Amino acid sequence: MNQPAQFAFYTREGCHLCEQFLLDLSLDFPALAAGLRLLDVDSDRAWALAYGLRVPVLTAGGAVVCEGSYDRAKVGAALGL
Repeated sequence: MNQPAQFAFYTREGCHLCEQFLLDLSLDFPALAAGLRLLDVDSDRAWALAYGLRVPVLTAGGAVVCEGSYDRAKVGAALGL
């Protein structure tokens, strides 16, 4: 799988939507999910301001791929598939 951009996942502890997003992502794109950079929005003020009300948020190279819910087509497009 070609992974051209650095992917990051903004999440927070106890977030059911985040857990479901990661489960769906791991089923469709297991290699991406396994290497995903997980960032707790509550651990950094800048992340909390940018993404705190929007989690879950998946980014690629700093650009938002999906937020709030998982979108297989958008993730695939970000991967160049």
